[in-house]
Amino acid sequence: MQHLDKAVSNFQEKFGVCPIFGGYHRTQGTKNALVKLNDRTYLELLASDHHNQDILPPRWMGVDILSRNQITRWAIRSQKLQEDRKIILRHHEHMGTIAEGSRVTANGSELTWQLLVPLAVPEVELIPFAIDWSSSATHPCDVMPEMGCELIELYGTHPNPDQFVELFEALGLELQLIKSKEISLKATLKTPRGIFEI
Repeated sequence: MQHLDKAVSNFQEKFGVCPIFGGYHRTQGTKNALVKLNDRTYLELLASDHHNQDILPPRWMGVDILSRNQITRWAIRSQKLQEDRKIILRHHEHMGTIAEGSRVTANGSELTWQLLVPLAVPEVELIPFAIDWSSSATHPCDVMPEMGCELIELYGTHPNPDQFVELFEALGLELQLIKSKEISLKATLKTPRGIFEI
């Protein structure tokens, strides 16, 4: 998405939950706002940081090729990043770059992480990227208030879902994939204003 403030406002209006500004990804040219869910998961609203002129398109997560606001990526929590990297590389030869990141939260605590860097294309990627929080003194969910928002289900659609079976089994994942002409990621959320699919 291109305009984070508008996305935050629209999310609050529809679901009764106000995403919290997270910060800037200086090395990726993006910024985010976060929604705390259940089980130490969160939804990240991501947008281009137009004030960052150092990072030119195409930027990660498909932000520069979005045809509409939608879920474009999903992440798995990892404490064995090198192993997960090898598994993912067998299925996508360009998804193996490991990077480190950090930022200071509003309460002054520092978040640090390592991750397999998501790519700029395609618009929607069903292969997850992995993130390791083990070096961090805290987790993003630990510094966010309860928002009354829960993830009920995450699933994907793809013309050939069978091509992901081996990958998901190797990573120990159980994401449901439904055969469809559309490639998509869908989440069912329980919010203060009811249950919605996004």
